[in-house]
Amino acid sequence: MSQTHTGHTHRSTVTGTRGMVSSAHPLASLAGLRVLIDGGNAIDAAVATAAALNVVEPYMSGIGGAGFMHIYSTRDQSQRVLDYMGLSAKAATLDLFDDEERRLRGPFPVLVPGACGGWLEALDRYGTMDPLTVFGPAIEYAESGFAVTVKNHEFIAGAATDLLRYAGSDVPYLIDARAPAPGDVIVQQDLATTLRTVAEAGAEVFYEGELGRRIVEHLQNLGGLLTRADLRGFRPMWQEPISTTYRGYTISGPPPPCQTAQYLLQLNMLEGYDLGDMGHNTEQALHLFLESAKLAVADRTLYTGIPSPPIDGLLSKGYAASRRGLIGDQAKSSGGDIFHAALREDQVRPGDSQGWMQTECTTHFDTIDAEGNAVSVTQSLGAGFGSALVVPGTGIVLNNLGRWFDYTDGSPNVIGPAKKIEMPMSPAQIWDEHGLRLLVGTPGSYGILQTTPQMIINALDHGMNIQAAIEAPRVKTAQGFGADVETRIPAAVLEGLERRGHELNRLGAWSAGVGGGQGIWVDPDSGSFMGGADPRRDGYAIGW
Repeated sequence: MSQTHTGHTHRSTVTGTRGMVSSAHPLASLAGLRVLIDGGNAIDAAVATAAALNVVEPYMSGIGGAGFMHIYSTRDQSQRVLDYMGLSAKAATLDLFDDEERRLRGPFPVLVPGACGGWLEALDRYGTMDPLTVFGPAIEYAESGFAVTVKNHEFIAGAATDLLRYAGSDVPYLIDARAPAPGDVIVQQDLATTLRTVAEAGAEVFYEGELGRRIVEHLQNLGGLLTRADLRGFRPMWQEPISTTYRGYTISGPPPPCQTAQYLLQLNMLEGYDLGDMGHNTEQALHLFLESAKLAVADRTLYTGIPSPPIDGLLSKGYAASRRGLIGDQAKSSGGDIFHAALREDQVRPGDSQGWMQTECTTHFDTIDAEGNAVSVTQSLGAGFGSALVVPGTGIVLNNLGRWFDYTDGSPNVIGPAKKIEMPMSPAQIWDEHGLRLLVGTPGSYGILQTTPQMIINALDHGMNIQAAIEAPRVKTAQGFGADVETRIPAAVLEGLERRGHELNRLGAWSAGVGGGQGIWVDPDSGSFMGGADPRRDGYAIGW
């Protein structure tokens, strides 16, 4: 379906011709745009945005976290994925995590922070500006302070108890042991110094030098597992994206152990239905979405975490057709988002993708420049403020991405020594035969893998402009017959889903629990940009 720019929007859609940045906070988008205006390219702008988000959205991502950067370079005429997910500690074994508390917060679930190395690697390979210039807006925000938004307050308040327990009250995110009120100003001088140090001295100071020493000493004083050798061994990885076709478009994202394959498989299943003719968020369309999601989840939990996963088979059209044939008129039960050693007889099971072989939590932002360089990024600390540990004197919030391992023996994603984790972060690029059409992605834990295809369907099947595609009400499968739904979907539709056996959890009209998407649409005729950002959080798109 051609883009018709339909759909009601809560906010205006942002347009531009020379550059666009869409991120989870207006100051971060402004940081990226400042770099573009000063002559930087989309890669420079992406790293500037990432560093600024460390300051103004410190609970979601930062230099102590990790992620994936999906880059299109006009110089190389190619897409590449930069995987800057760190490994677990060499000392990490399943028996050390028998206490559930160790899996969630504190020094144990900290993976090697990959963001520092990833940001600088992207600049070195594709950027045009020096790191100090690119980090300049973030350093300025950290030193001068920024005013807390309502959403900042809500997210910080949600993590305040854990921050007090693990980091103490002497952190800039708390005022008198409480979350700052909207309008209060947060200054982060230690973080500003760290960003300046990294910009001037390079990644070596983080992984082999003084900052690395401080990180490891702090963790080991608390009984943590990471060592200097773990840090020294980190290398970001350049990868080829995986892709499928959908309605004449090519949709691509990071390869395993990133979990992109889940929504690519789901889109392959849904391609067999005329969703545009069914209408947006009708009972039948939503039923098909929820049931295809359950099948894709079942396959993802089995396949994407194993060595040499059968991606060609998993994403083949024949395999999708075989899975599509299992969808009936009534809801089926799902085992949920994580691996289970045994499923009940009535629960959706993985298929045999090997038989189809032919050859073989989080923030999101997007940037694009006038030359057509484009970047789609999803990165995370793992949970709000990650481990809730802040390395003294550095402002570095350490991730708890280890919590996303499975702790079930036999799972492909089970915790283990020096292991790469399977993650749902999956920034997407969408192309037609003439060029790039859409950059899109979202935070939202495992919900990323269901929010992303809904935004894509809204744009490609229903012709919505990017802001409308992001704002439209969403659904998300849960374990069993459960589904989370936003209540802007008509009540009659929701009642019809319940008659089909779906057990609905009504989230209210707008819920951050179903993500916080950002995206940029590229007009096929003029080459202009349309940016969208999610009002469920602090997202803003800015163009020029």
